[in-house]
Amino acid sequence: MKRKCFGRWVLWLAVLLLLPGIAMAEEDTDVSIYSIVTQAPQEVQEQQNVPELTAVPEATPQITPAPQGAREELIDRMLALAKKLSDEAGGRPRRAHYAGDIYVCKNFTVHIFRENAGDFEMAEYPGVKLVIPNNLPRAESRPLAYGIFWQDVPADKGNPFYAAHSFAYDANLSKEENRARAMDMMRQVQRGDFFQMSANYAYGVGAHSLVFTQDYDPDTNQVTWTDSNMNGLTRNGERYGYVQFDAKKDIGWFVDAFCQRTRGATIYRLREDIVKK
Repeated sequence: MKRKCFGRWVLWLAVLLLLPGIAMAEEDTDVSIYSIVTQAPQEVQEQQNVPELTAVPEATPQITPAPQGAREELIDRMLALAKKLSDEAGGRPRRAHYAGDIYVCKNFTVHIFRENAGDFEMAEYPGVKLVIPNNLPRAESRPLAYGIFWQDVPADKGNPFYAAHSFAYDANLSKEENRARAMDMMRQVQRGDFFQMSANYAYGVGAHSLVFTQDYDPDTNQVTWTDSNMNGLTRNGERYGYVQFDAKKDIGWFVDAFCQRTRGATIYRLREDIVKK
């Protein structure tokens, strides 16, 4: 009997010693329906030449605004392309599985920018090709979750965006205080803003990107946006995502998604000195 008891005690001790390691593994795992881990067979993937910079962008650059028109035209053209892609999809999911699929969430926003940015430049940096930064890498995002920030590519290297508003959950504040900060940020949304968030909500867990198609509406407390692959399905082991245009939600819905420990969101806005070439 003593030997059996001793054996059970050793077994329980071994289990207890293993538990911390198991908990750590679960905590470090970031399961995301938005993750892209495979290359499409026999496809050549376009690579963006972006400097590997990691700092969070500074907000509201001090620049001289260009005459009105070009910036709005760029936004109009991006949103027109998003609507065209949404209309062509006709409510049917599009493949969003491989690194080159434009219907992956970030790929979709990058695509509508790249397809239109070639006709524009920044007045402060004439002749510099406009680029859109990649997401800040996972390792450099810690201790925050991946998907809140872009890489900090300076304007003189072609980045026409700046971080107009940003939120990261502050563990030193109460949940109510964090929520109030997040709600205030969402009230700053403007048409043409790019939105980057790390979310945990009904559609999945991970990073997501979208573009707002209208200013925040204080009468309805809603925002309106376009995106791809926020929601989707799997066919034959491949991810397919739905394209949305002029989707609407109360800002509280977004806040519920990203106002959580280690998570957050950033509003990226085009500079005011966008001009036609």
